[in-house]
Amino acid sequence: MAVWQQATLHDKRTETERAATLRFDTDGWPGHRAGQHVDVRLTAEDGYQAQRSYSIASPPEDDGDVALTVERLDDGEVSPYLVDDMAPGDMCELRGPIGGWFVWDAADGGPLLLVAGGSGVVPLMSMLRHRAALRSDVPARLLLSARTLDDVLYADELRALDVGDDALAVSITLTRTAPPDWTGYHRRVDEAMLEEVAWPAADRPHAYVCGPTPFVEAVAAGLVDLGHDPGLVKTERFGATGS
Repeated sequence: MAVWQQATLHDKRTETERAATLRFDTDGWPGHRAGQHVDVRLTAEDGYQAQRSYSIASPPEDDGDVALTVERLDDGEVSPYLVDDMAPGDMCELRGPIGGWFVWDAADGGPLLLVAGGSGVVPLMSMLRHRAALRSDVPARLLLSARTLDDVLYADELRALDVGDDALAVSITLTRTAPPDWTGYHRRVDEAMLEEVAWPAADRPHAYVCGPTPFVEAVAAGLVDLGHDPGLVKTERFGATGS
């Protein structure tokens, strides 16, 4: 069973106006698989504790380095501190890694279909980074839904991965505003979009869907309606109380 261990923030990077990536040093980190998550526990001076779960953004190849990308919820207990106030040198507790279902190893093969809503891209990014670290040629496709272009996490890195890898295709759909020169999708993910982006069901892709509960349920149902094997469609969902 995973135990709580001290973690020290050693690097923090702004991703969007509402999100930041935090990198922690831990003593005795056991390693993780792409797609797993950790519990984060904060303790106030008066002893009050709050904890939340966050997906790991870093690939397994980053030994001992745990990166979490956190999106601020204004009414949250934990995420505002992590995004706005926590600074390098500050400490918290981590417990993990947790989860053995929503994981992908390069040895699992593909094709690999990743569908994310907002910050649901975080564990999927761990999978793509794992794939890149091993120089895997497993065919992969990512469909990412965001409110606006400014809300897209890892935009520059995804662009670089997409351009530099013929076996990877990244598609983005914006659900609110889009730039005048935008050539991507501009609507919520629907079955027609999934049919265009995904491989045919006959190719039996490994599908991973992560995001808010309504998004995940709609995408998973859409894939099944298109004939995809429900056993190959793995989901992870979060709600407003998760941060």
